[in-house]
Amino acid sequence: MSDYLSLPSRLRNTVLGIGLAASLGLAGYGLSVSEAHAAPAAVPAHPALQTIRLQLNPMTAVAHETGILKEEYDKVGIHQIVLVAPGSAQLSGAEAALLNNGGVAIAQRMIYPAVVHAARGLDAVIVWESQPSDGNRTPILARADNKEVNSIADLDGKKFGSSRVSCYWTAPFETLTKAGLPLDSRTQQGRIRYQSIDQGNAAVAALLSGAIDATAMHLGTSSAAALYTKGQVKVVGRTPTQGVYERGAGRVSYFAMRDFADRYPQAVQAFLIAQERAKQWVQDHPDEAAKIVAKATRVPEDVAKFQITDASQFFFMEGERDANNTRVTIKEFQDWYVANGDDILTDHRLSDDRIHALVDERFFGNGAYSPYRTR
Repeated sequence: MSDYLSLPSRLRNTVLGIGLAASLGLAGYGLSVSEAHAAPAAVPAHPALQTIRLQLNPMTAVAHETGILKEEYDKVGIHQIVLVAPGSAQLSGAEAALLNNGGVAIAQRMIYPAVVHAARGLDAVIVWESQPSDGNRTPILARADNKEVNSIADLDGKKFGSSRVSCYWTAPFETLTKAGLPLDSRTQQGRIRYQSIDQGNAAVAALLSGAIDATAMHLGTSSAAALYTKGQVKVVGRTPTQGVYERGAGRVSYFAMRDFADRYPQAVQAFLIAQERAKQWVQDHPDEAAKIVAKATRVPEDVAKFQITDASQFFFMEGERDANNTRVTIKEFQDWYVANGDDILTDHRLSDDRIHALVDERFFGNGAYSPYRTR
């Protein structure tokens, strides 16, 4: 039977519609849904999920190599796991497109871009969120040999480049706004020239060449970790302690398409349980984990070790168990960014009802498919 995730969106809807129509038709002849499913001629409501496609990252690399993913997915009848590696030229935010077209089942992003994807119409739900972020996560970086930029104040009148729908804008936006040095927006000139650069390698090249004076990056990514550990960049600013980014917008999230989460909640739960197990395994075996990550993601072992042990790491964070806390933090940071000129959230603001529906509480706390309860 075809893998659900390999089907285009229209074909998925067709398959689901056929299944529903068949069930309703048999019910019309006096059969219950359960009886209809037992009948030889019945068409199932949706195809059995045989393959799961997941992003390749340090967490999934460890969970796959150690057999944790296989163990958890075997329990729910899914026996083929495909890890999808991001391309080196991939645009920031490409995981939303992958999610929407079935390229991956579950995607990781920080909570701000996940909310923006939803605000722009992606029918996805948040199935996991991390605890709050901190100043190590997304610092402002300058080239190490740039003697003109050593602090936030030195950025006045300088050029800053980053991906707009990402923490690489969200974190410095708060940092610089509160320092009285706002970035340019599409409607108003700020104190710092802003250039949107959606491709990560292009942003790095712009920084190293001097085309821009500063950027912001997650130090826990392979590209930033390589630059930082080799002394090519320096930290010149960090997010305000317990500010809106650290409390809310900079939290890590996993999200899935709503129809996938509704039809295959056990597949989502298996992933979340595997994540919890992999996190503990890495804590117990950091050196072995670094070797696994280095091989799977094709980075030097010292870079991999930094990615999983430095305070900036974001693949093995503790989870937020309260779905309502997640909703509250989304409302809080949306209000702050809108009040301070965020054009995207101003144009596509999420209502309280949409925020409530965005967070799928079945995967939090004591929810039916929470990773924090025993199956």
